[in-house]
Amino acid sequence: MKVDVLLGLQWGDEGKGKVVDVLTPRYDVVARFQGGPNAGHTLEFEGQKYVLRSIPSGIFQGDKINIIGNGVVLDPALFKAEAEALEASGHPLKERLHISKKAHLILPTHRILDAAYEAAKGDAKVGTTGKGIGPTYTDKVSRNGLRVGDILHNFAEKYAEAKARHEKILKSLNYEYDITELEKQWMEGIDYLRGFHLVDSEHEVNGLLKAGKSILCEGAQGTMLDVDFGSYPFVTSSNTICAGACTGLGLGPNRIGEVYGIMKAYCTRVGSGPFPTELFDETGKTIRDLGHEYGAVTGRERRCGWIDLVALRYAIMINGVTKLILMKSDVLDGFDTVKACVAYRVNGEEIDYFPYDISEGVEPVYAEFPGWKTDMTKMTSEDEFPEEFNAYITFLEEQLETPIKIVSVGPDREQTIERYID
Repeated sequence: MKVDVLLGLQWGDEGKGKVVDVLTPRYDVVARFQGGPNAGHTLEFEGQKYVLRSIPSGIFQGDKINIIGNGVVLDPALFKAEAEALEASGHPLKERLHISKKAHLILPTHRILDAAYEAAKGDAKVGTTGKGIGPTYTDKVSRNGLRVGDILHNFAEKYAEAKARHEKILKSLNYEYDITELEKQWMEGIDYLRGFHLVDSEHEVNGLLKAGKSILCEGAQGTMLDVDFGSYPFVTSSNTICAGACTGLGLGPNRIGEVYGIMKAYCTRVGSGPFPTELFDETGKTIRDLGHEYGAVTGRERRCGWIDLVALRYAIMINGVTKLILMKSDVLDGFDTVKACVAYRVNGEEIDYFPYDISEGVEPVYAEFPGWKTDMTKMTSEDEFPEEFNAYITFLEEQLETPIKIVSVGPDREQTIERYID
């Protein structure tokens, strides 16, 4: 057996949670492989709306095993609040959810450090979610982190040592804070966490594969936020690309099967950082309003622009994407004209590849298409697609050299159309 990987190809917020929920019935296991509670995966079905931050999006579909892998960073307080809300809505977790002992813990002081570092940067701030993600990954790579498995042995001493180290840094930054309430909630989260299946996830995942179980690996954020290949330094602190599934779950590269890449019919970005196709006019505002483009975790307005095929070709290449999933097509239903960036103009030269730096002097070159001017939200088959939308899809497939397998025409799990392709 091989695992399939599902990940975002843009700057996050592509709709990964909905697609994982839709695909989960085809799998035995859903495993999250990186990121933390800065990721917000929104799912809508049966008249209810849910936002998941750390828990895999397969949690709603029957008795599937859901795994939080070693590549994830976990805040016990936020995890407890998320899990208790799900359990209160009738979705049992403790028999379905397994958590890697090697996943790193976000400490209360990590969250405070996150705020202190951003404040120190002033106008050069990255625009983090303030959830302590960056400082936690920093401790991980500097070999100073605490992991979920540490709560089972000599934890008080390990925590006190980590807290003291962080407080020394905060003192040097002259940053004032009160940790009392944060720490209280965090310790309650630690006690709650002990009630779950804490596992050696690399053994579990490979054992499940050996037993013939099918696994879907779920990524967070998007490819263009990858710490190595994204628009650095305006990126997250983990590897959001397909390779992250190997390091975030303990899988060999030869275990990867299909790679599903998710993209919107347009593009969005939250926080600071370059965005070549960003729209500052009424069109951008209209896309934001129609697409309800506000952060699921932060509530921040998302910056909106036309789809960027240069960045998408790059993302498809480094992920080895085999099938594409097109989200939020319905948001563009009413537009007279739809645009797609096919190249960049840099210093007067037209290029079709993603360069080292896109922060300055990058001008998008657009292809234009007549809009389909049709409400697609009630459609249930690609046979109903208007001619103009079919032309748009065909153009995308030709430009990206990858088939579009699934098209989403609304937020509900039922508003998902699978196309007749191999």
